This record gives sequence, structure tokens and C-alpha cells, in this order.
Amino acid sequence: MMKKLRWTMEGQSFWDLDVSTPRTLDGSASPVPTDLQLLPLGLSRGVRLSRAKQIDFMQQFMAAPFVPSFTPSHGFSLQRVFSIPFSDSGSATLLGQFNVQKFVSSLKKSGFGEMGQSISSLLQGIGRHLRDRSLYAFGISSDILLTPDDALLISFDGYGDSDILRTKAVLHHKFLHHDLTMEALSPGLFVDKSGKYWDVPSSLVIDLGSADTDSGLSYHLSMHHNAGSPSQSGSEQTCMAPFCLLPGLSAKAAFALKKNLEIWRSNAKKLKRVQPYDIFLANPHVSLSGIIGAVATSYFGDISAGSAAEGSLQEFRGLYMQTSRIRSTVFADVFASISFSAQYGMFQRNFLDLTRFSGRFDFHSGSKFLSGAMLLIEDLSNSQHPRTESVKATLPNARFSFQQQIAGPVSFRADSGVAIDLSKAGWGSLQVEEPTFALEYALYALGSAKAIAWYSPKQREFMVELRFYEN
Repeated sequence: MMKKLRWTMEGQSFWDLDVSTPRTLDGSASPVPTDLQLLPLGLSRGVRLSRAKQIDFMQQFMAAPFVPSFTPSHGFSLQRVFSIPFSDSGSATLLGQFNVQKFVSSLKKSGFGEMGQSISSLLQGIGRHLRDRSLYAFGISSDILLTPDDALLISFDGYGDSDILRTKAVLHHKFLHHDLTMEALSPGLFVDKSGKYWDVPSSLVIDLGSADTDSGLSYHLSMHHNAGSPSQSGSEQTCMAPFCLLPGLSAKAAFALKKNLEIWRSNAKKLKRVQPYDIFLANPHVSLSGIIGAVATSYFGDISAGSAAEGSLQEFRGLYMQTSRIRSTVFADVFASISFSAQYGMFQRNFLDLTRFSGRFDFHSGSKFLSGAMLLIEDLSNSQHPRTESVKATLPNARFSFQQQIAGPVSFRADSGVAIDLSKAGWGSLQVEEPTFALEYALYALGSAKAIAWYSPKQREFMVELRFYEN
């Protein structure tokens, strides 16, 4: 995946966290909740400011009357928000989207601007095209702070070129050491590991997670219920839907232990009376972190889900159980991750005062790694050429991120996965997977906030959004 909301060093990559996409007015999609091949959520996020609130902030404080976005299906669009506060603890927003690219294309097709047209006929032509409902999309949402620990978000999104009405309700509750999230979607938009989007008619998720800690034990417990047959979003269905999206109920438990190791941290003094552009990027360092954990998922529902699960066992080496009496399937496995981060500069000066490189190596299936390692040892001990499958099973999923300050609060960032193509002769060749490029503008008056404009070449998606307190 690309276009996610946090960068590579964050150790929450094994939870099912949403990803950013301009395909919906809400600006997000959920990953397919499978643990046969956990998504490389190197840029993933948890709770965030709603899309409407982000655009409202950019309009009020960043002199941005319109916020652009681009998708292959809709082209270049502009968004604007109208906010309606109705109490001290809540507000409603109306988000409107205008498809600029489709509007310009329709004008060209109608022969707009040809010689001999009068001003009145030109204006009439523009007005006629502006009445095309397929150019517009509208969303109504409401953020309500029920109590200091409870927040409710309700949204309705409609699209002029589609009959789909997307509805969403999210309730967040903060316990002392846990966070509870309940989310209902109709239809729910999901994205699989290959980047395909899927619509599920009805989806309900309940998630209880331990509060974020820099190190130590963390865990998530979740239940996910789907109703209705999934379909590929925005295009004709070209393959079977992931079995995790079929009607039924799933329950997941994931536990992880994280340990940080600081190799070096600069003791140089910061510039006096000069605030860093981002307080989280003000300390040069070299550090490592490691995560080890386990995940177990139970599926209950249609027998087709069990059949699809059996077909996936060729790639699965963990604990697997299936019972036909109650139509249930259980998967369990261990995982591990190793991350590193290196930074030079304090992000205080106007030029070249921040260079940051980080990476992460994920082993999504410990049992698959061990079985591949055993086969690899067997091949080497018998003086045989290692089998491609055994080598591939021992290789981690690798992602890297590079950030460089350009001038003042502006920096460039690139994030990409790297894989070895074992089909090539010898030891194969390196391949860049799912790169994302971004320009960041640090809002240093807020301590740690940034406006980010990112582009994904693979998905051909572009989006501008806000992020707070992320490093």
C-alpha cells in the first residue's frame, strides 16, 4: 500500500489501520482484515482529524479556498467545506467536490470556444454543463464530543455519477489505558494487498486496543462483521473477492512486545530563540527497535469463506483449524519486525537542516519463515541450489523512507518497498514496490503538524491532507 498516514518507523504496522485515498469524500479506506498476508502499513494511521475538518482548517488558516485531489476514475477535482457549528461540543460540515477535469472535457467535446460563438451562447453552454450532476459530490458530516472521553462522527456521502450513498458512524471512547472504537459502514470501502478496492454492502467493526506506548506490551482485540456480497469498486470485477470480505463474523486477537535501542543521540545545543519546524524532528539520532508478537483470527460464516481459506493454505504455514459443524476457521501465527532510524540536523535552520532515513523489515509469518529456513538449510547441506520458494519465505518485507529539508518548513519525502525478484538469474534483482512521493509543509506554530501533498505512481492518486503529531 501507499498513501498511508504515518511513516515507516512506526511499529503499529500489524494492526488493521485505515489508509488514505481520494476515491471517497471521507478520504480513507480500510485494509482487508486478513492475517495470511498482513498489509505493509508503513504509512498507516489510527484516529485522525476527519477529512472535512482538515479541509476546513486549510481554508481558515492556510489561505486555501479549494483543496485539490486526483484519482484515475474521477480525474482532477477541487473540494471545499462549509462549517456549521451548532454547539460548543459539536459541529456539522458540508463538503462539496467539483470534478474540474470532467467539466473541461465536456466543454471540449461540445465544441466550446469555437470561432463564431457569441458571449451569450458561451455562457449558456457553460451553464448547461454546470448543471450536470455527475460533476458534483457532496458529503454531510457531524463531529460531536459527547463527553471528554467520547467522540461521535456521522457522515453521509453522495456522488452525482453514482447511485452509491456512503454512510459512516464512528464512536471513539478513551479508557485510562485502552481505546475503544466502534465503526459502522454502508457500504464499506476496503483495499487489498494488491491495491484493488472493494465495496462491502455493510460492515461493522469493534476494536479494543491498548493505549500507545513507546515500548513494552501492546495488544488489540477486534470483531468484524460483514453482510452482503463484496464487489470490486469503480471497475468490473476481475478476480475473486478476498475471503475475509465475504458475509460472516471474524474475531482477532493480536499481541506485540516492542523494545527500543538508542545507539546515538546528539548532545549539540539547539539554536536559541529559534523554534524547530517540528518538535518531533529536532533531535539527531540513530536508533533501532524490534517487535515480536502473535496474532490469531477466527472466521465464522458462509461455507464459501472456508473454501477460500483452504485455497489460501498454500501460502500459509501457521496454526490452522477448521470445523464444518459451526462453519468456522482459525488461523494463528507469530510475526516480527526490525526498524531503524537515522537523522541528521535539528530542523531549525532555513536550509538543509534535516536529513532523515528510516526502514523496516517485517516478517509477517514466523512459521513460514522457519519452514523456509529449514528447507534452505536442507538444500545447502545437500549441495543443491536453493529453491526459490524457500528463499522467498525467509525474506522480510522491506520498506524505506527518506526525508530531506528543502527550504524553511518545506521538505521532500519518499517512501517505498523494496523486493528481490527471484525469477532473475543468480540472486535476482532489486525491485522498487509501491513508491509514494510527498512534499511536506511543517506548521511549526502548532508544534508538530504538517500539510502533506502526496502522489502514488502505482495507484495514480494525488491528495493533500493534514497530519498532527507524527514523526
